[in-house]
This record gives sequence, structure tokens and C-alpha cells, in this order.
Amino acid sequence: MTTSSTGTTGEQPVGAGLVVSERTAHLRAETALFMRDHVLSLVSHDLRGPLNAIHSWAYVLERKLDANDPNSQRAVTGIRNGVDQQVKLLETIVDATRAETKTLALAYASFPLHPLLDETVEEVRTGLARSRGVEVTVDSQLATEQLNGDRERLAAALWVMATFAVEASAEGATVTVGARADAHLWHATVTFNANADALQDTALPHLLEAFARKQALEPREAKRIAWVLALCKRVAEAHSGSFEQSEPQDGEATTLVLRVPLSATARS
Repeated sequence: MTTSSTGTTGEQPVGAGLVVSERTAHLRAETALFMRDHVLSLVSHDLRGPLNAIHSWAYVLERKLDANDPNSQRAVTGIRNGVDQQVKLLETIVDATRAETKTLALAYASFPLHPLLDETVEEVRTGLARSRGVEVTVDSQLATEQLNGDRERLAAALWVMATFAVEASAEGATVTVGARADAHLWHATVTFNANADALQDTALPHLLEAFARKQALEPREAKRIAWVLALCKRVAEAHSGSFEQSEPQDGEATTLVLRVPLSATARS
């Protein structure tokens, strides 16, 4: 345990006067780690298509050029070599850097869902919501349902969802964390009214990275999520579940939905 400059054991200063617990600091760091790897994955994926196209067109171009013109042949060879170097960089730097979260190890155990919900919501309240003047309410239909999965990972995913909602909420707003279970799935839903100014206001306390908050306001391609929610998607899929984010519209209701089988199994 560490002691912060405030003298409170187990708390760490973050910024804008915000002091958080060691657990919140750990969750914040994990969120940043998964976001980094998610961005690297997108970079790797989105660059390979154009690079492959350049490589293919270089061969087409080579067949059209005069084979006896050394300058033309040197130019084409330079294009292909440049593409090969970029692909190698993706494999040795980008893909290798992602190794830490490529395979997500899960510690499976059966646990009750309601305590996880209550504990996580309280962590969000004390870690950020109260300092932002945002109310976090629980709408739970859970009773004694249990889930077989990695409790810590699922709690982290729910924490990111609720924290992002608080970050994107104006003072006096309410974030609702809903939970229910049917015969097969646990459904966790976070609902809030997105506020672009609150998400970007540097004078307010924040836990999430500034560039991630800015990116969360940008238009997304179909089925892609905001970078900062990468941990939620990764944890859901590792449990053979799913994660969805509705398209945020300033001032309108936005939802984040996590669905995980009650008897979760690792996805290969």
C-alpha cells in the first residue's frame, strides 16, 4: 500500500484535485492498456489492406514498364521493398506490442452477481461520480443469480462502462446501471445522456485519457466502439459474450450493453 500526498493510505492523486483509491488507479491503468492494444490492432488491420494493394499494383506496374529501363525497374523495386518494410514493422512492433492482451487469461469461478454490481457502482461513485456531481443509480432485477466466469475481469468491464458514462455526463445528471439475468445471459446496461462539453472540459476531474475522451466523440464505423471501451469488448468476447455501444448524440440517451453467458466458457 502507498500513502499519497494527502496522507490517506491507499489513495493516489490523479489531477484536478481528484484523489482515487489504489483499486481505481489499477482499473484506470488497465483501461489505458487495453485501449492502447485496441488502437494498435486497428492500426495493424487498417494499414494491411492499403499495403497489400500497393504491393499488388506494383507487380501490375512492373509488367507494363520497359524491362530494359533500369530507372523504372528500380522504382518498382523500391515500392515493393518499402511495403515489405512497413509490413515487417507491423509484425515486429505493432503486433508484438499487443501480445499482453492478445490472449486474455481468465480465472473461472462461480460468484453471485448482485454483490459485484453493488461493489462496482460504489467504486465509481467514490472514484469519480461524487466529485463530478453525477448520481449513479442501480436498476437491478437480480436476485441470487450466479455467473461462472472471471469476477475481477467482469467487474473491470462494468467499471469502465459506468466511469465512461460519468465522464460524459453533465453535473446534476444521472447515470443508470441496470442488470438482469435470463435463463442463459447476464445483461448489464449503462444508460446516460451524453454531454460533449462535460467529456472534454479539462477543468473537471477525469479518470480517462484526454485523447480517448476526444476520440469517443468522433463518428465511428459500423460496429466499432470508442477506443476507451476496448476492455469491455475484450472481456465480453473472452467470456463468449458481447459488448455494444450505441452511437452517442449530444444531449440524448446513450447505452452501453454487456452480455455474458451465466455459464461462460473461454472463446478460443
